Amino acid sequence: MGAIDKAKNKAEELAGKTKEKVGEATGDKDTEARGKKEQTKGNLKQAGEKVKDAFKH
Repeated sequence: MGAIDKAKNKAEELAGKTKEKVGEATGDKDTEARGKKEQTKGNLKQAGEKVKDAFKH
């Protein structure tokens, strides 16, 4: 997995966690939901990259 892709995916996941926590703290359900969505998206991308790596070796 490319280090740049890995870093981007992790950054997206962390940004999602931050949004989720801000949404929880402020009672903003939309922000909380967007945060959860971003986390899921980052996790899925990470999993996809791992699958690609498994087939390369």
